[in-house]
Amino acid sequence: MKLVSRPFFHALMGLVIGSAALLTGHSFAADKIAVTASFSILADLVRVVGGERVNVTHLVGPNEDAHVFEAKPSDAKALLQSRLLVSNGLGFDPWAQKLAKSVGYQGLVVVASKGIKPIEQVAKLGAIGHGHGHANGEADPHAWQNPNNVVLYIRNITAALSQLDPASASAFQVNAAAYVKELQALDVWAKAQFSAVPAAQRKVITSHDAFGYLASHYQITFLSPQGISTEAQPSARDVARLISQIQREKIRAVFLENISNQRLLAQLSQDAGVTVGTKLYADALSNSDQAGATYLLMMRHNVSQLAAGMRLN
Repeated sequence: MKLVSRPFFHALMGLVIGSAALLTGHSFAADKIAVTASFSILADLVRVVGGERVNVTHLVGPNEDAHVFEAKPSDAKALLQSRLLVSNGLGFDPWAQKLAKSVGYQGLVVVASKGIKPIEQVAKLGAIGHGHGHANGEADPHAWQNPNNVVLYIRNITAALSQLDPASASAFQVNAAAYVKELQALDVWAKAQFSAVPAAQRKVITSHDAFGYLASHYQITFLSPQGISTEAQPSARDVARLISQIQREKIRAVFLENISNQRLLAQLSQDAGVTVGTKLYADALSNSDQAGATYLLMMRHNVSQLAAGMRLN
């Protein structure tokens, strides 16, 4: 994962120092709370809770890869104008707090995954890619892939917004409670979709290892030629082993992701003699005109495609 470079900040300081000088108490008292989210999924959750009381920007946008983020001067400027920085934590976006420290950000910081018990990355038979990019035994950062974890994300975001705007706390809590009900309904629906697929058929190939929480919660086996980080590159031996497993177990559920290196999985599916299914959304939402424009839409799309794909195994 690329972090923000020292030369970037040397070039940046002349641009942002004037902006920092303008951040008076009056600007912080604006009608809406300015929030910077580290990536698009968190930005969506902040908008759900904050409603019309927030103005949200993101550092990593739709269809963009947080694993290879590099800050721009506009990112630093947006952050300095924000009262709240929301990051995922669990090693997913350390560059967000590095950016905040480097530009002298003085606002509130909340780690959305606080309180979540992370699952560890452990090497297991057939799970090609484990250990690439993140060491064996490290926390898997993709906690939002289990809707129950997003309930905690929502609670942490609600607490932070309420701290900044106590007068709107009751409105934030109402928004949060309504969304939690939607998350619970999503979970019930997803369990029904996956339970209709025989356990022996619940095997999926994806282009990077981002679905560990979903796999654990819904009892699915995900195999990947790439590790948790999209910067990781599998060895030829890893890919060859995965091709053999696909052919041996007759796996037909093969999916690309919206942030992935498409050539890798396309070549894998060609060599294994399988067809790549519809794109999934893992680390980023889609654009507004696509199937994964919000967290709830993203999850419903992914669950539907995964269940349909596994029925072909």
